[in-house]
Amino acid sequence: MKVRVIACGNPYMGNDGIGPAVMARLIEDHPEIDIVDGGLGGFGLIPLMEGCDRIVIVDATTGMGEIGEVRVFHEVPPSSLFPMSLHDLGIAETIAVARATGITAEIVVVGIEGGEIEVFSQEMSPEVRAAIPAACRAVLEEVKKG
Repeated sequence: MKVRVIACGNPYMGNDGIGPAVMARLIEDHPEIDIVDGGLGGFGLIPLMEGCDRIVIVDATTGMGEIGEVRVFHEVPPSSLFPMSLHDLGIAETIAVARATGITAEIVVVGIEGGEIEVFSQEMSPEVRAAIPAACRAVLEEVKKG
């Protein structure tokens, strides 16, 4: 069974950098995991999903709860938690397009509440930074199910 982790986010936009931060920790601690940088998400994720049986997407959310809260979605998450940009799709819309193009993999999303994610900064808030271990544990649990 091919399991892939796709980490999304922009490390230059403060808390939106949580996906790349989780990816870096997982690569360091678990080099055996198939994990790729999904960049800012959207259409670019679809080729990364091809040939996979299970996909775990890691990304920042907005409006889910307390900043730093980690939540796992086994169903398509609400669009409002992973908003679209002016130039590309959000996570929910990307999953819908992937399904329409024949991607049949099980898709799980690990969301980390980032609160304000549109602040130009390379620093994440202490709450979001503190969520990295919990997010890594959530991803590892989902990878092991594959």
